[in-house]
Formats: sequence, structure tokens, C-alpha cells
Amino acid sequence: MAGYGWISFTTDYGTFDGFVAACHGSIARIAPEVRVIDVTHHVPPADVARGAAVLAQTAPHLPASVHLAVVDPGVGTARRGVVLTTPGGLLVGPDNGVLIWAAEALGGVTAAYELDNKDWTLGGVSRTFHGRDVFAPAAARLALGAAPEEAGPAVDPAGLTRLPDPVATIGDGWIEAEVLTVDRFGNVQLAADGAALSGLGSELLVNGGVRARRGTTFADVNVGELLVFADSADRVAIAVNNGRAVVLLSVVPGDMVRITAR
Repeated sequence: MAGYGWISFTTDYGTFDGFVAACHGSIARIAPEVRVIDVTHHVPPADVARGAAVLAQTAPHLPASVHLAVVDPGVGTARRGVVLTTPGGLLVGPDNGVLIWAAEALGGVTAAYELDNKDWTLGGVSRTFHGRDVFAPAAARLALGAAPEEAGPAVDPAGLTRLPDPVATIGDGWIEAEVLTVDRFGNVQLAADGAALSGLGSELLVNGGVRARRGTTFADVNVGELLVFADSADRVAIAVNNGRAVVLLSVVPGDMVRITAR
């Protein structure tokens, strides 16, 4: 089996400590020629849903890869590690939902395996750092061409842990959807698909009282005004030209936002 040659890497480790470097080191010790694409290491700590959303929106734009994702508040507990196969690549990480949305974006899970091969680890396994000792070495071996079934026993894909599907409801002249993510620019991404905007006009209200305009670029509204648009992931999103929509709306991921025509 030919290797992938690429690993994508998503975590909540941050970049102030040596955690990411240690995982890179584990990969390099096994597969020094494999290239690593760092998706992000600034997922909010233990925010599995945010990690899942970022990876799902990014993975389809990467070369066929082994996608390593470690947002793992259950590290050291009975939660299992898994390897998932899809038409668009492999995924490695904890079975806590962080991988599932990306797997679906890559064509769906075709097979799943519990990561249980002790020969795939590097040295002793820390109970609190499976990213370095379990998941990164597994990703490296898979990127070199190891067969996914060598990882451990097969798992029924129907039994994999899923996150709750984000809520989005569309009516006649309105959208009500959960805040899925907030990016570093303060743009608020909703769970609704961009096509939901087709049923609305150009002049809108957000949460009953904040005026907004539908557009396609930030310059479609004046500085400080609210824009509703389909973002690069084709989700309904809300931004402020030269501002932060998250501050104006006072929302966090999981909150519900209602957009209506006016």
C-alpha cells in the first residue's frame, strides 16, 4: 500500500508549550519524509465541537492525507482511540466525535478500527499525552502506508461517538440556527447552509432588533454595519465591516441566532 505522504494536524494544545513540537517529533522519528500541515492548534481547550467543525471545513481542501485530530478531554479514561477510513483519506484520534464531521466531509466512514496496537506506540505511554505517544505515531505509520486494519480490531461505524447535529431551521422569511464557530476576526458562523439565504431579501434583522444587510463581501456594508453572507465554507455567517460581530451580538457557540427579513 502506498503511503499518503501528508498528515494534517489539529489540536487544542496551543503554541505556548512544547506539546505540538513533541507530536511533530514523534511523527518525524517514524516518518521523517512525511509532510505535516498544521490546521490549527488553537481550538479552545476541550472544545470538541469546534475542533470537529474546523477539521470538517478544512480537510476537503487538503491533499489526500492522514488527518490527526487531538481534542481529547477524556485522555487517560476508557474512551478509545480510532482509525477511520474514508474515500478521501484516513482519520486518527479519540473516539469522542472530533473526527466524524470530517469523515463525512471526506465521503463517509467506510471502515473503523480501534487503535490498540501496542507496537505502534513510541516508548511508554503517558496517561495524559496520547497525542505524542499514541495518535501521532499511528498517524506516521499510516502515512507511510501501514494498513488501517493493523491498528487494532474492527469497530462498527454505527457505534462511533457522534456529536449532536447542530440545529438549523428555515422558515418563510426567517432562519434560526445555532452558532457553530466564531473565528479570530469575530465573524459568527451559523449551522445553516448558505443556500438558506435565498429565501430572504437584502434588508434583514438579526435577533429581532439588529439591522443587517445581505451581501457577498464585507465592503457591501458601511464600516461598523452588520453583514449576513455565505462564507467560504458555504455556511450562513454574520460579520461587521471593520468590527466584530460576536461582540455586537453577544453570542457564543451553541447560542441560537434568528435572522428575519425586514
